[in-house]
Amino acid sequence: MPASPLDPATWLATDRELLWHPYTSLVAPTPTRLVTGADGVRLELAGYGWVLDAMSSWWSVIHGYRHPALTRALSEQADDFAHVMFGGLTHRPAIRLAEQLTSLTGLDHVFLADSGSVGVEVALKMARQYQRGTARPERTRLLAFEGGYHGDTLGCMSVTDPVGGMHAIWADALPTQRFAPRPPGPEATEPEVTDWAEAVRREAAAGDVAGIIVEPLLQGAGGMWTYPAERLELLRRVADEHELVLIFDEIATGFGRLGGELFAAQLAGVQPDVMCLGKALTGGTLTMSAVLCTRRVAAGIGASEAGVLMHGPTFMGNPLACAVASANLDLLATGQWRSQVASIGAALESGLAPLRDHPRVAAVRVSGAVGVVQLDHPVDVLAATEAALAAGVWLRPFRDLVYAMPPYPCTPEVIGTITSAMAAAAEAG
Repeated sequence: MPASPLDPATWLATDRELLWHPYTSLVAPTPTRLVTGADGVRLELAGYGWVLDAMSSWWSVIHGYRHPALTRALSEQADDFAHVMFGGLTHRPAIRLAEQLTSLTGLDHVFLADSGSVGVEVALKMARQYQRGTARPERTRLLAFEGGYHGDTLGCMSVTDPVGGMHAIWADALPTQRFAPRPPGPEATEPEVTDWAEAVRREAAAGDVAGIIVEPLLQGAGGMWTYPAERLELLRRVADEHELVLIFDEIATGFGRLGGELFAAQLAGVQPDVMCLGKALTGGTLTMSAVLCTRRVAAGIGASEAGVLMHGPTFMGNPLACAVASANLDLLATGQWRSQVASIGAALESGLAPLRDHPRVAAVRVSGAVGVVQLDHPVDVLAATEAALAAGVWLRPFRDLVYAMPPYPCTPEVIGTITSAMAAAAEAG
């Protein structure tokens, strides 16, 4: 019998029977909540009413839900055409988006893909094909970092933390990469930084490394770990010394999330050879990613035996996604995000400060519009989530972390509600 639109319990029962959700079991699924509406910075959940979305739907809905400029761009493009193949064809939304992205990043060429993980896969191929095109085919491995996370497809899993990450059970099925310790944080001692730098140099000099992949300034799903720009400066020097392709995975950090500049690369003053973008690229409206590279990398790929970049998704350059992404970049071009992110950061600092002295809290970190409470134990996800919902906020804790990455329009008062909910979640979890 079809689920009734007036019966949330029936819909949820059908969901429980049929649908997998991220990192869940069908044998013993964790609870889900039914979304019945979304507007601005709030979600309407059956049984809970309207709650603040402190997650920006996994960091993507930076302008909030139902933003009129994004909705209008989507509708207008749908009136023209929703999709055409990108092989042998092109269209104005893709061309305009490429112009905007190259102008904003200082990179030269754009590959449009359909998800963040696919974008990282393309970047890994770029590094290897570049080395083949420059007569170094033995360079097939990537240097990645402990604590890193780059996605859930096979190539992405291979450069994600091999021990503490989510993909350890696949170790025997993945390409073998090289790993260095995670970049030391701002409070690291000089000997710790020296040891890390030596480990990076040692792995990079192995002779089989094609490139270095790193999440700049903030490791996201691997632990919400922040570190200073000097670590990226070292990676740039090492990449140059060994003619490696330096890849910045800015899928989580891009489009102003860390404040001050649109991209972590710009905050650090370090230009990568390849940059991966996703999540907030369309303001959370549609799935899309972009991989940008320099002319040098493109020339090396073109000189490889294939002569072409060996990748081409069916929905590459989807016109709807391109049009919305372009409208999103127009919104960001107004610069309003700068004051919004600064305001969020200040409110997160103020609201989370009391938790620094909490006996069950190991650390509190704030970077731009990112607030992190690290517990001294694995979080009870269900208890913490329900405590936050009782306080009127949607959070998605994981590992030992209760964190928030709110939409940019959140006011200081809204952030105050979110930090109170984080405190309740930390206490309950």
